[in-house]
Amino acid sequence: MTAARYDLVIDQGSDFAIEFTVNESGSAKNLTGYTARAQLRPTKSSSTLTATFLCGIATPANGKISMTLTNTVTTGLAAGRYFYDLEIFTSSDTLVQRLLFGEVTITQEVTR
Repeated sequence: MTAARYDLVIDQGSDFAIEFTVNESGSAKNLTGYTARAQLRPTKSSSTLTATFLCGIATPANGKISMTLTNTVTTGLAAGRYFYDLEIFTSSDTLVQRLLFGEVTITQEVTR
């Protein structure tokens, strides 16, 4: 499976949440035994970690993955452009699949 590009817009100072459904061969992939992870960085090759998304797989059989950032985290992010990707992996890291990647635009908060 090749990773898909999906760009995000996140409002500085707001809670952010999105849910994706992983499909394989036309139906939801069973994610039993997988964990998800996603990170935000200023450039694709940067060693600087800007933020880590909280990722969850609530019901593995339905293939849904959630990614969230709290308003506390987004308040601390400078407005601008960043990069992220989302991976699923098994507990032993023997199987890692990159599902999504893209640019993240953090929009400037005005009300503080």
